[in-house]
Amino acid sequence: MTTWRKLLEYAFEDYNDSFDNVIDFAPSNKDWLDYYFDDYSKKIEGTPFTIWTKTRVYFPIIIDNVESVGSVARYPDGMANYHFGN
Repeated sequence: MTTWRKLLEYAFEDYNDSFDNVIDFAPSNKDWLDYYFDDYSKKIEGTPFTIWTKTRVYFPIIIDNVESVGSVARYPDGMANYHFGN
């Protein structure tokens, strides 16, 4: 069991990002950040979301039937993205 807040904190670490850098959330009601869900249930349980920070855009992904957080650069950076999902 996990929350999007926990998974986002891990993702933020990869890019030296943080909740302090968040510009906007969708959905705007942030209660969903702390809802527990089974990220290993082999089905989508977490709330869909998009988060924009000063440097990146974060969103839910599912890889090998495990829910996680993906992100892309907020502005063009010349870096190609790997495939997301299964």
